[in-house]
Amino acid sequence: MADEEKPLRKMAEAFKNLSNSIITSQSPEEAQLEVGAFSRASSLVSPLFRCLGIAFKFAELDYVAKVDDLAEASKSISTLRAMMDLDIDRNCVRRAGSHTRNLLRVKRGIDMVKVLFEQILATGGNSLKDPASNAYEQVFAPYHGWVIRKAVAAGMYALPTKAQLLNKLNEDEASAKIHMECYVASAAPIVTYIDKLFISKELGIDW
Repeated sequence: MADEEKPLRKMAEAFKNLSNSIITSQSPEEAQLEVGAFSRASSLVSPLFRCLGIAFKFAELDYVAKVDDLAEASKSISTLRAMMDLDIDRNCVRRAGSHTRNLLRVKRGIDMVKVLFEQILATGGNSLKDPASNAYEQVFAPYHGWVIRKAVAAGMYALPTKAQLLNKLNEDEASAKIHMECYVASAAPIVTYIDKLFISKELGIDW
């Protein structure tokens, strides 16, 4: 990774801008989130999965594919709400590969990283095993079969240390703390917004 690359800072800044676009809306009912802006911000999370190594290789591959689909959808669909309405009209919401299904998967990736950062900030220390394990168990594990959970558990032993992760991200302890806190604060309203969008359409979020 080139010295000038700052993926953690880019993530934090993109999600801060994204959350501001929701917060400044007149009301939750009128709030809109553009598919293009969402997919661009989401794409900046991919390097973090890559830096975590083999334990989250499944997440990186799946996440990148789903974000790419949303980016393609943004060429013809303006907002997440409109995108979901289109899938509802086509009766394909839960079909594998639908934009709405992919949105739910991307949201979980964003949420997993949020929980990971919360755990890192709360626990301190140099090991990422507990923060990563807790984040995985909270966000991904309920939707994964035994084979994937077993593979992830084995991969946890190959996680980088926090110092190694920060080195890969070209950050020191102080700057990383600032960007992680910013991402956590900014990703939370995005996750909440998407959850409420699914619930308002009576689609649920546990599938």
